[in-house]
Amino acid sequence: MAPQEETTGFTARLKAWAREIKTDVVAISLAAGDPRVPWHAKLVAALVAAYALSPIDLIPDFIPVLGYLDDVILVPLGILLVVRLIPPDVMAELRAEALARAGRPTSKVGAAAIVAIWIAALALALWAFWPERAS
Repeated sequence: MAPQEETTGFTARLKAWAREIKTDVVAISLAAGDPRVPWHAKLVAALVAAYALSPIDLIPDFIPVLGYLDDVILVPLGILLVVRLIPPDVMAELRAEALARAGRPTSKVGAAAIVAIWIAALALALWAFWPERAS
C-alpha cells in the first residue's frame, strides 16, 4: 500500500470516528430526557453532553497540546461511560433519532442558551468563592 493511500485510509477512519462521536453526543443528550434511561445514566449523560456541546473547555484550546487533550480524551471517555450505562436497545433507538436530527438546521438560540448557562454558572461560582473585602 502506498503511503498516500495509508494516510487517506487513516483520515477516512478518523472522520468516521468523529461522526460517530458527534452522533453519540446527540444521542446521549436525548438520553438525558428519556424515561427508559436509569437516573444515574441520565445524570452522567447530561453532564457529558453539556460539556461536549459547550463552547467552554476545561483546558482552553489555545494552550498547546493540553488544550485539545480534554476534547480528545475526556469527551470520548465520558461518552463511552454513558453508552455503557444505557441499555443497548435504548441506545440504538437514540442513535437512530440522533442521525435523523443530523439533517435538521442548527439552533442559534440553543447555542446562546448554552453560553448563557455557562456564563451564569461562572458568575455564580465567582460570587460564591470571591473573598470578602475588609471595609
